[in-house]
Amino acid sequence: MRRSAASTVLVAVLLVAGCGAGQPRDPTSTAPTEPPAVDLAPTRPPTVGPAPTGTPGSFSPTDVAWLQLTVAMAERLLPVLELVPARTTDPAWRRLAAQVEATERADLDRARRLLAVAGAPTTNPHEGHDMPGMVTAEQVTALRAATGSPFHRLLAGHLRAHLAQAGRIADAEQHAGAHPATTAMAGAVVRDGNAALARLDRLDRPTSAAPPANAPAR
Repeated sequence: MRRSAASTVLVAVLLVAGCGAGQPRDPTSTAPTEPPAVDLAPTRPPTVGPAPTGTPGSFSPTDVAWLQLTVAMAERLLPVLELVPARTTDPAWRRLAAQVEATERADLDRARRLLAVAGAPTTNPHEGHDMPGMVTAEQVTALRAATGSPFHRLLAGHLRAHLAQAGRIADAEQHAGAHPATTAMAGAVVRDGNAALARLDRLDRPTSAAPPANAPAR
């Protein structure tokens, strides 16, 4: 099935929406971050550097934009995951962080190699931009000052925000991208992210439920 030009524009705009204008989120919030509304009428796909066109398996602007954003998001999350061994002794949190870190490093390496094949610029077009799902410098400072349960709460919020946003844009790339290896990678990001979110949800559960308001006192 041919992808419409309108669909490609929509996804390309989604991938860079909020760039340079993102606001820090409450790291404990579980609500997904929605990209800002964009008027698509005058919008063209962003300039992402040279990419082959008109041949099967070529990279589209959407492919390159998604790969660039994947690199930028991984580069923001990895320093957070590297804090975990020094900030908590809980083996379950350490194990989860190690699993996510291994996946993020593999995705980062794969995205960089695909960008090299595409002939895209090696510079990060999102450098210094606090976009949805990205951990800010202020939030990293707060993480470095926390240990134990407070650290777990902050870490859970940042992981959930990152994984949800990464899955959202990977799903968009999977459906509207053009390069087979890139859309296949996007599918893997969605699957791995959903699995990590499920593990996080099992780990980040309240230890006990609050009693009903009308429950008799014991």
